[in-house]
Amino acid sequence: MTDTRALAAVNQLLRQTESDDTDTLGKHMRQLVQLRWMAVLGQLLTILVTHYGFGVELPLQPMLSVLGGLVAFNAFNELSLRMRRRVGTAELFTGLLVDMGTLTLQLLFSGGATNPFVFLYLLQIGLAAVLLTQVYAWVLMGVATVCFLWLAEAGRPIDLPKDYHLGIRSYYIEGMLICLALSAALLVIFINRINRTHREHDARLAELRQRAAEEEHILRMGLLASGAAHELGTPLATIAVILGDWRHMPALNDDPDLHEEITEMQTQVKRCKTIVSGILMSAGETRGESSGETSVCAFFDELLNEWRNTRKVREFSFDNQFGEDLDIASDTVLKQTICNLLDNALEASPEWVGLTVSRQDDNVLIRVIDRGPGFAKEVFDRLGQPYQSTKGRPGSGLGLFLVFNVARILGGQVRARNRHDGGAEISLRLPLDALRLKEV
Repeated sequence: MTDTRALAAVNQLLRQTESDDTDTLGKHMRQLVQLRWMAVLGQLLTILVTHYGFGVELPLQPMLSVLGGLVAFNAFNELSLRMRRRVGTAELFTGLLVDMGTLTLQLLFSGGATNPFVFLYLLQIGLAAVLLTQVYAWVLMGVATVCFLWLAEAGRPIDLPKDYHLGIRSYYIEGMLICLALSAALLVIFINRINRTHREHDARLAELRQRAAEEEHILRMGLLASGAAHELGTPLATIAVILGDWRHMPALNDDPDLHEEITEMQTQVKRCKTIVSGILMSAGETRGESSGETSVCAFFDELLNEWRNTRKVREFSFDNQFGEDLDIASDTVLKQTICNLLDNALEASPEWVGLTVSRQDDNVLIRVIDRGPGFAKEVFDRLGQPYQSTKGRPGSGLGLFLVFNVARILGGQVRARNRHDGGAEISLRLPLDALRLKEV
């Protein structure tokens, strides 16, 4: 029941991790498809140049038929990727098997194991070692070994001159050089791409783990806050009753100073009860289930009126540049988020605090400005992480941490900067669609 938002966010992170794994396999498949198109073009050019340029007799019909089958297979994979179908490890292995089978058939018709391009098997095995698990890579190596042995026995020899003594001018040596350069270039290009994809994937997983830890931290704080709110309800009610009795005692009413202090105490107790009620409501309800309907301008007018009446701020500047008003949900979590920003600004700059609300496309931009000393570098570098504060007291630094997480859950962004003319500015950008009242 407590902190439904945090639980939902953790579940969302788990789904994102699974989706991220699938997306990585999809990227690998796209790279294989690109490599296969290059292989099709390379095989076609090699067949035509060898047959017509070098005058080496090749069985064009079966070789071009094999090439046509590879084109059809790759076109099917291309279409599947465009349809955003999920890609599995077995599908990557199947694709490499097809590539190896195609290479084997082409070599069968063009010299068998004596063809210098037989070393392209190493390219397939290298890709399998990078893309797939160890078992798949060993299986593919075994398949390549069997294919080589079969080619050595059943391959059709090509009538080439025994000109190895010519060195680089030998057709066979030139073929080996081309095979070496091609395999090395493709390995460098595609393994670098694959490694970049893995690095992006690892960075994404690290970010998701960090977010999961933060959501778990929020969940624990929500449980603690909810329990504390329940425990505080009874003593606050008792204090309110006692202050009400004191207010009617003649001895206390005759003293103006005591009467004023009792009134102030009742105001503060009422504020504490409002805060406790807000904690309980936001901890036990998801967004929109009990939120009332309001508008952007009315929401900020109510929020700022309550904030100014309960804080001692000497000068406060509010600039509403939102334009045409828009209906949104009156959410206590969002209200507390903005109050956290204003409270931090007030602590840094008791003399003056500024707030600007504007609209940018389909977003609302909230800017809180102060004239304080600004963010220290060590705090600025870790802004948004828990317990990052220069206030020097236990528990400080959670306000901005909660602001960052609420913004992320709502699909928004938080940016902070030190102003050139002194002070700091924090801008909170939220999509208006996330602020609208959800129908239930």
